[in-house]
Amino acid sequence: MARFIPTAQRAFVSAASKTLTNGSQSRTASAYSLLQFHPYATSQTHKSPFTANIIRILSNEIEYQHDYAPPHQPATSFNSFTVQDRPGEKWMTMRGKYGEYEEIKIEATMFDGCVFVPKPGEDSTGENVVLHISLLVDISKGQGYPDMEFLCSAWPDHLEIQKVYLLNRDKTIINPYMGRDLRRKKNRKLQRTLGDYLEERGVNNELCVFLHGYMMNKDRIELIQWLGNVKSIVQK
Repeated sequence: MARFIPTAQRAFVSAASKTLTNGSQSRTASAYSLLQFHPYATSQTHKSPFTANIIRILSNEIEYQHDYAPPHQPATSFNSFTVQDRPGEKWMTMRGKYGEYEEIKIEATMFDGCVFVPKPGEDSTGENVVLHISLLVDISKGQGYPDMEFLCSAWPDHLEIQKVYLLNRDKTIINPYMGRDLRRKKNRKLQRTLGDYLEERGVNNELCVFLHGYMMNKDRIELIQWLGNVKSIVQK
């Protein structure tokens, strides 16, 4: 099963989230300019045959990706959550509230693993690929209470809690106790109970379905943008 980054590496997540500025919107716009205006015909004056061939291959790949499965504008909300994309990064952030004081923050990766399962049906052969998304779900009740952080796996049709951490933002504890591995069979009852806790806050199987569709679209956007950036560098 795919594993997520440990909590000790949350500094990376926090640093990445700070890059969300107004500039990211312009980067998203530039990605869509690649999709909308088909700038594939390129002047190859003074280009070597080798360079011209690379440019041609990149242009063809951009056009293929656009025609085969054109991405759409990323969603900005889901149910009670706001959705904040991170153009050029492998993350997205969702924020919501529960009740008057409780704040919920979700950080989700792009696809970071998979498992292979047999195809359904008695006469079927081969395997299906089931993609995996990792989630950090932070629930904050405000000053004076530690935050609860849920490390989860988002499969295409269900949510699986792996661990639950208690984080004191005002005090650093060296080598804290990090709770049980909830995936073990003897911990399934506790996992179901905590799953009900998240379900009440909108972190559920429906969210998993949304995230898989969102990341499919984001993967196409990032690929087309990356191909366009490589092409621009080669052209210079």
